[in-house]
Amino acid sequence: MPDLGRYATEVLSAYGVTLLLLVGLIAGSIWKARRVLRQLRDAENRRDKPV
Repeated sequence: MPDLGRYATEVLSAYGVTLLLLVGLIAGSIWKARRVLRQLRDAENRRDKPV
């Protein structure tokens, strides 16, 4: 790791915040994709049931 000098705290905290935001975005995307997939399957099941 390069020597960050007196800015080490700021740089490392910026990396930490960025990493947390990326993890949050990825988790949110996966959660929404699963929810939409479940809704799509439910809609398809309702469509395929005989009346």
